[in-house]
Amino acid sequence: MKIRITLSRQLLELFDDAGKCLHTYAVSTSKMGPGEQRGSHCTPRGRHIVRARIGAGQPENAVFVRRRPTGEIFSRELADKHPGRDWILTRILWLSGCEPGRNRLGDVDTMRRFVYIHGTPDGTELGQPGSIGCIRMRNRDILELFELVPPKTAVEINE
Repeated sequence: MKIRITLSRQLLELFDDAGKCLHTYAVSTSKMGPGEQRGSHCTPRGRHIVRARIGAGQPENAVFVRRRPTGEIFSRELADKHPGRDWILTRILWLSGCEPGRNRLGDVDTMRRFVYIHGTPDGTELGQPGSIGCIRMRNRDILELFELVPPKTAVEINE
């Protein structure tokens, strides 16, 4: 399996080992554009892997803070109580860069920047940049993707 995320198209594609595209998903990447620098809130480019899969067994719309389920289930009422909260829902695929100096180690380390592929509230507009660095997906899509990709799955992020 391999994941390719194309920033200009706001699209995530899942390929099998033979290179056949199995699934295509609309996503939302950083509203700040592409970039690797710590603190930039940009989506990092280049070769990555899925370092960790987080949330197996949690219900759809489960809320995560610092990669841990809070016990909350996202709802409009919860969103109204916490305006401005960056919602990380349902499942997390935590990315790690593979290119030292570009997206691994030092001030450009994707994993230390806590960049994930994760679920987002259903009302979030996808297909255009809007995150603070992560790759947001519909909850039903991240549930599907999560079941299909093992740890160490290759992830290529390009413009």
